[in-house]
Amino acid sequence: MNLSCNLYVDGEFEGIIISKKEVNIGKNGHIKGDVTTQRLVVQGYIEGTINAARVEIKAAGRVNGTIESSELIIESKGIFEGKSVVKDASPTTISEKLQIKKS
Repeated sequence: MNLSCNLYVDGEFEGIIISKKEVNIGKNGHIKGDVTTQRLVVQGYIEGTINAARVEIKAAGRVNGTIESSELIIESKGIFEGKSVVKDASPTTISEKLQIKKS
């Protein structure tokens, strides 16, 4: 599914979602597949790979998979199982951090 508008899912969906705006998974929503969007709000359940600028996992939300995002917010009682990759972050080693502190 390729969209240029917001999407609200409060049922079951299996497949790939690409949205230029926001995808919101309602409390009864369940997505199995990959999601690419600007902003993802999870109140239900998603299993798959997420690529978004901002991901918000709400109190009843659950994510199982890989999240690649610039910003990840997990509210209290939100569940995330998987791998998180921070976009736009330059890798810094411990020795580089120590050298910065010494300067």
